[in-house]
Amino acid sequence: MRHADTATTVAHPAGADPVEARLLEAASELVATRGTRGLSIAELARSASVSRPTVYRRWESADDVLRALVAHRMQRIITQVGPQAADRATLVDKVVRFGEAFHADPVLARLLEAEPEVFTRYSFQRIGRSQRVVLEWLAAAIAAGQAGGTVRAGSATDMAVMVLLVSQSAVLSHKTVTTVIDAGALRTELARTLDGYLRP
Repeated sequence: MRHADTATTVAHPAGADPVEARLLEAASELVATRGTRGLSIAELARSASVSRPTVYRRWESADDVLRALVAHRMQRIITQVGPQAADRATLVDKVVRFGEAFHADPVLARLLEAEPEVFTRYSFQRIGRSQRVVLEWLAAAIAAGQAGGTVRAGSATDMAVMVLLVSQSAVLSHKTVTTVIDAGALRTELARTLDGYLRP
């Protein structure tokens, strides 16, 4: 039975692999309710009503599934916060809202609460697929802001990396730092930090 606060089925882009989409939805449900310990190839196949070879044709291990799942949930949040920003103020607002949506996502929030080492492994040891999804989104928005004159000159990719590092730190440290700063003040200070960094 699907719980109301776990993964929500969404429409998938034209051309997307419908079986992979079903597998990612099943993986979302498993992780949101049982954590990574519930995410095995066999359990995923059972939950999605497919054979294990069907899963193995897409991913070699449960770890590969988890990496794909985190990237998938990140892309969902990018879609949720709306069209690409074209100016600095909108970009800053979207980055801040991305962090809030991250904490509201049942899969990502479950991992951050119970298994934060997942993000340590995937976020700090190397740039993974989920971070590349966010970097591409940020770089495109920064370039658009530069074209409109609201973002300073510089490499959009390099600046995207720094925005990612700053916002990622705020997101992953949220529970810790909100013992000394309330969530509203943290949001305000993050926005000021990003705005100052991007301002011409």
